[in-house]
Amino acid sequence: MVRGTFKLGNENMIVVRRCVAMGFAVLVSVMGLTEGGAQTPPNQSSGAAPRTVSVSLGKAERKATPLRFDTLGTVQALSTVTIRSRVESQIIEVAFGDGALVKKDDVLFRLDSRGIEAQVKQAEGNLARSVAQYEQAQRDVKRYEQLIASDAGSRLNVENSKTQVATLAAQIQADQAALDNLRVQLSYYTIRAPINGRMSVAALKEGNIAKTGDTSVALATLNQTSPIYVAFAVPQRLMSRLRDSQNDGTAYVSVTPQGGARNFRGKVTVLDNNVDATSGTLTVRAEFANADEGLWPGLLCNVRVVFKVEQDAVVVPRAAVQTGQKGTFVFVVEQGVARIRNVTVDRTMDDIAVIAEGLSGEETVVTDGQLLITDGVKVEQRGATGQETKKGAS
Repeated sequence: MVRGTFKLGNENMIVVRRCVAMGFAVLVSVMGLTEGGAQTPPNQSSGAAPRTVSVSLGKAERKATPLRFDTLGTVQALSTVTIRSRVESQIIEVAFGDGALVKKDDVLFRLDSRGIEAQVKQAEGNLARSVAQYEQAQRDVKRYEQLIASDAGSRLNVENSKTQVATLAAQIQADQAALDNLRVQLSYYTIRAPINGRMSVAALKEGNIAKTGDTSVALATLNQTSPIYVAFAVPQRLMSRLRDSQNDGTAYVSVTPQGGARNFRGKVTVLDNNVDATSGTLTVRAEFANADEGLWPGLLCNVRVVFKVEQDAVVVPRAAVQTGQKGTFVFVVEQGVARIRNVTVDRTMDDIAVIAEGLSGEETVVTDGQLLITDGVKVEQRGATGQETKKGAS
């Protein structure tokens, strides 16, 4: 601070006095605001109307609501058969078109069977010879027995003839077995469809040699497409619920192939016998009739598993549910005033939330504008004020 003595003229003294007076007036004014009591702002005076906030409203209601789980799944053939030859021979005919739909026992391939057919004929001749010898031996037994009855024959001849009959009977059985075996082998030269399904492209055509063994080239693949499976994974927490609904007959599955609009409905038929410890999921298969083959093996599908349908569930728009320090809540509008209502959400799906506790199903709830309001604030339907203003302006 600089100290000193200043001499002021009369005009300067007047200016200084005025400044001091103005400063004192400002100080008194400030003291009046702080010490004289809090003054109410104009917009919060006792005569002003309370604040009203425009919000969007929705309704809580009771309606039938499914208990469901959404996931992805893959279409799988109910049965897949790899067609292989059981004998080595040349293919002389492919009896189906590539990708054709076939029925059980339809002929798929014919192989060169001339060699085995000759063996069958030889076995049939051996059997016929043994049968003729057997019949002759039986006649010998009768003749020797008649001779003994007239004391003209030997007992030894009778016993020998009976032994011959038994030997030839055994020979007939052996010849018949050999013939049956050859006939079975002959059937391998005509390859038939073991199930109904759709064929793949034939890997080997006429003229090629069909080989045996697992390392050989498969002739074709047959997929059963009607009925058909859709496989998907369900979290282990839903396993008991799925089993209960399956036993009650309330569970069903609907699938929509990705990229398509058609929906298919089926039923859960297979639950895997163990839970995957790595992912904590259970593999489930649902069966679909698929008579028109709308589902194709390998397709990726959107899967919806419906465990049951709750007939009287309380639901609100999903946007109405808020989360705070004390849990989930909604703003319920009662006589134009917003009130906080704590709720328990059972589940959410699409654009709705299913409420387990806290609402009766007849309330009006705030769906947009919750950040602008607190408990007890007056609210109005958003857009109502604007409409009135527009009418007044017109």
